[in-house]
Parts: sequence; C-alpha cells; structure tokens
Amino acid sequence: MANQQQYGGDQIQVLEGLEAVRKRPGMYIGTTSSRGLHHLVYEIVDNAVDEALAGYCDTVYVTIHKDNSITVEDNGRGVPVDINHKTGRPAVEVVYTVLHAGGKFGGGGYKVSGGLHGVGASVVNALSEWMEVTVKRDGKIHQQKYARGKILTDLTVIGECDLTDTGTKVTFLPDKEIFNQTTIYDFDVLKTRLREMAFLTKGLKIVLCDERTDAEIKDQIRKEKILKSGEDYTEEASESQEQEELGRKKEGTFFYEGGIKEFVEYLNRAKEPLYREIIYCEGIKDKITVEVAFQHNDGYSEMIEAFANNINTPDGGMHLTGFKNAITKTFNDYARKNKVLKEGEPALSGEDIREGLTAIISVKIENPQFEGQTKQKLGNAEARSAVESVVTEQLTYFLEQNPNVAKNICEKSLLAQRAREAARKARDLTRRKSVLENSGLPGKLADCSDKDPEKCEIYIVEGDSAGGSAKTARNRNFQAILPIRGKILNVEKASIDKVLANAEIKTMINTFGCGFSEGYGNDFDISKLRYDKIILMTDADVDGSHIDTLLLTFLYRFMPELIYDGHVYIAMPPLFKVVPKRGEGIYLYDEKALEDYKKKHKDNFTLQRYKGLGEMDAEQLWETTLDPERRVLKKVEIEDARLASEVTELLMGSDVAPRRNFIHEHAREAVIDA
Repeated sequence: MANQQQYGGDQIQVLEGLEAVRKRPGMYIGTTSSRGLHHLVYEIVDNAVDEALAGYCDTVYVTIHKDNSITVEDNGRGVPVDINHKTGRPAVEVVYTVLHAGGKFGGGGYKVSGGLHGVGASVVNALSEWMEVTVKRDGKIHQQKYARGKILTDLTVIGECDLTDTGTKVTFLPDKEIFNQTTIYDFDVLKTRLREMAFLTKGLKIVLCDERTDAEIKDQIRKEKILKSGEDYTEEASESQEQEELGRKKEGTFFYEGGIKEFVEYLNRAKEPLYREIIYCEGIKDKITVEVAFQHNDGYSEMIEAFANNINTPDGGMHLTGFKNAITKTFNDYARKNKVLKEGEPALSGEDIREGLTAIISVKIENPQFEGQTKQKLGNAEARSAVESVVTEQLTYFLEQNPNVAKNICEKSLLAQRAREAARKARDLTRRKSVLENSGLPGKLADCSDKDPEKCEIYIVEGDSAGGSAKTARNRNFQAILPIRGKILNVEKASIDKVLANAEIKTMINTFGCGFSEGYGNDFDISKLRYDKIILMTDADVDGSHIDTLLLTFLYRFMPELIYDGHVYIAMPPLFKVVPKRGEGIYLYDEKALEDYKKKHKDNFTLQRYKGLGEMDAEQLWETTLDPERRVLKKVEIEDARLASEVTELLMGSDVAPRRNFIHEHAREAVIDA
C-alpha cells in the first residue's frame, strides 16, 4: 500500500536514562492517579524502613509541605556519597538517577529489604518537578539537586555535622505533567500506610506532619477543580476560612512495641473480640522469619493483611496461601480430635474458619520475588512452606493449651458453615429465578432495550414515586430503572444467609447479573455485568445519604470489583431551581451555589427547593439527573483499600464509641462536593 507508514530501523527508539519512566510511568508505579501519587512517598519511606530493618535507623520523619512537596528524613547510615567505580559518579547520584541501581541486590548493603528492584528512588526522581537529596555522613552534610530526573547540581558539601549524626533527607515535588488528575496529598491515606509500617517494625518511630491547614487543603481542592474545568481561579476568603486558618495542622506519631499484635488489636478496635488473647506465632524456617498474629471477632467479614519485608502485598501470594492452609488444617484436626466435628460431618472450609478473622502475616525474606514493581504479590514458594510450618506447629500447641478459645472458634466456624449452606440454597434459588425469567420482577425493573453492556446503565432509585418519574423520563434504549423501597439491610451487621434473604439485595444481585464476591460462593464474574454504569439516585437529604451509604456498603463488601473497575456512580440531583424575572431558570446543586448566585444576581427571583426526587416531574428529572449531556455524576473511587475497609467497619459496625470518635475527629474536614 502506497500510503502505508514506513517501519524500519530508524523507527526503533532507544530511551536513555529515566526517559522510559516518564514515557510509561504506569509501568513503574501502577497508575498516575492519586494512588500513584501516594506511591511515590511509599518508595522513599521504604528505603528508610530498610535501614531500620538492617538495624541502623530508629526514626523517620515525613512532612507534607504547603505546596504538596514531601520530605522524608531518616537517621540511618546515609546513602553512600563516595565514588561508585563502575560509573565514576558519586553513589548517591547513581541511586537517584540510574534505574536498577542500589544496595539491595546481594552486595551486602542489606540482608532483607522491601525495595528490591533498585528503581524506587530514581523513579520518584524522574516523576518529580524537582528533588533535593541531603546526606549526613562521615561528619559532612552533602547535597545534590535534580529536576525531572536530570542532574541540576553536582554533589556538594554544604556543611559539617557530628560523626554520629547520620541520615538521609529527600524532598520532592510531584510533577503536574505526570500526575494530571491531582497532586494533593491525602493525610489519612499516608497515615494509614505509615502506621502499618510502624506496627510491622518494632522499635521504629515514624512521625507524620501536615503543614497545610484544613482551609488550605479545601482551597487547593477547589482550585484544582476550577482549573480543570477551564474556568479562571480567583482567591476566596470568608469568615469560616479565616477561622480555619487558626485551626489545627495534622500530625501523628507511630511507635508500637507490641508490633503486629498491637496491629491486630488496632484493626479490631471497632469490633467485639471472640476471645481476649491475640494468637501469636513466630519462628524462623529456611532462613525466613515468620510472624503471624490473629484474633476472631463477632463480625462476618475477614480482614487478612500480608506483608513481605514490611511491604504490603494486597494480592497475597505464597505467605498468605501458607497461612490459610495452616489454619484450615489445624482447626479441622483439632475439631475432629476433640469431637467438635462428629464422624461423617463435613470438614470446616477455610471461609468458615476465617469468618470474623483479623490477621496479620509478616515474613522477612532475603530474596523476595515480587510480581511487578508495585509489589502486589509475593511469589517465593519457600514462603508458603515456612509460614505453614511455623503456624501449624505453634497454633496446634496454643489450641491444646487454650481449649475454651479453641471451642469458641470452632463453634463460630460451625455457625458460619450452616449459614453458608443456607446461603448456598438461597443463591441457587436466586439463580433459578433469574430476573429475566421471573414474571414478578419486570414490573419492578424497567430494563433498557439495548443488550450491549458497554452502552447500558442502570439507576437504583429511592422510592416508587421517583422510580415512576424516572421510568417516564429515561431513554429506554440504554437506561434501566430499578426502584428500591426504603433502607436496605446493613450488610456490615448481617450474616450471609440474612443478606441473601433480603428481597432488595436479591433483586440487585439478579439484575446486575454478575453474582457476588469471594467467600460467599466465589461466583462473582464481572464479565457478566449487564450495565456499564450502576448509578445510585437518592434524595438530596440525610435519608438519601443514608441509603447511598447502605448501598455502597453492600457493593463494597460483596462486589468490590464494581467499584475498583469504575462502574459505580452517585447521581447528584439539584437542591434548588432559581427562576429570575428575566431569563431562563437554572438548577443549583448545593447551598454554596445558591449563595454564589445571590451574590451575583441582585434582582428578585423565584426559588424552588426540591425536598426529594418525587417532587420533580419527568421532564425535570431528565434534564437534571438523567440526561448524559447535562447530568452531574460522581464516580465512586477507592484510593486505599485498607482505609476504606476500616472506615466501613467504623461507620457501619455495631460499636457506637469508635464511630462517634471518628465523626468528632473528621467533622471539620468535610467538603461539600456536588
């Protein structure tokens, strides 16, 4: 073909230095969203924690500056500043500017480390507008500066210090060219990760300080949204803002002598433990150090966190497999031996035993084989056998010495087994009565005519009244309407059999078409999802927010992939309609918008407030909430799974005190975001 693009040797590009990182940042940090932004901090902190694991560091300071630059400072040995003879350049320069350069490849710098790949520091440098590294070592203070991975200044001695005063200080500003979604750091996300690092490293103190005030953070968020929309940003001051400027700057100090036992205690703080003592196993097997702590509670969800060299592995791996194998076998052996399980009765499944379990698995291994730079999963087969051996031996002894605890766990597991069997029967019945086959359901679900899931969306609507208007207003080709009545079951407080017995929940499971998630039949299949968008549409009041919260709790606990893959949205119906004497009426979505309108329009106008969706006719509902060209949707996103799970348990669980404390702590941080 004459117009075919030429493809020869000259079309092969060779990216030099850190160009590859800036070209494909997702390959190195997973994403350039908020999650990737926070990952930059973790990579630098990991280096400091590695110094602590090696026994040379006991304090790490992390500071969020007013411009969202970050400083990480430790009192470790300090990055080497002498000449690396292979490159002829100072070692610190090599570490921060050359991929796959570091002291973690078996050269004797570290016995164990999380930052195995030797790319963390240089990647952070490449993705920052600027970086400044200061090293205290050998009685001198050394400093070097970089910009987007390139060297700005040679390594320079800028002062002297005591010979015993050592450490590394790294300050960097994330590059807006790379992180075009946001460059605003979330204190709580960082706090969660740094707290867990302190739990995992006995004797290490981590101090987090946020120099920004609440008012400054809110203004940064507002500014970012305005600039993204293409509007001009103007400074805005108010009495409330001036008051907030006097408010607190956030900080936290994390130091835990009890290690992962305190970690489990912390995670279970909003729950009722099934037994008082936290079960703890530790040992060394095949040069792998194993630490495991766990405790059951009266809840129904399991929370198991696995770590390798202090690095969280959210996708699990061999150490998690070893733990699950060990507790399943050990509890079944105990139940059979002590006649808790009678002859002929089925064995307890792993899901039964782990119901209401909170556990931390931590291994220290010399050569961890992580899958991917972001270290999502541990692949070392020897880690499985090490964890399985240590836990089996020590858990067997613990159960024999603590028969009351063993009995309580076995009895809870048996109840879980029965509930799971009831859930299976309910699930099978639900499958047989498919939403497309059952003549009783189509009257509730107004489905769309298009069968291509990528083009379809479904509105979960509060109440039959709003549902009726929505059915009339919608575009029948691609918009489905499912009305629900009142508040659905709070799944955080209910067993699986009660969840599946709830009519509204069963209807949603059937309607979505993709089953529900692991632990409860393991039949979730997102490829069977019938709608690309699941939109929650409730009244813009307290009751509506409560229903949204219950629906989100259900989706997060039973279909989390829907949220992670970006299928869940919240519709934002207007609160007001203002009609001036001259001109067309406009819709306003919050109180602030109304105040801004009053400032700009001095003439009289008619104000209509919508107390609920049922007050809108079909035409109004279409133009405000259903029309893809004009509606406002808020995508539900999770930046940090641990934080999301903790907050869900705190706010939706049975214990009132932790929920009250959380509200008091975070009330000032609330941002009205329409």
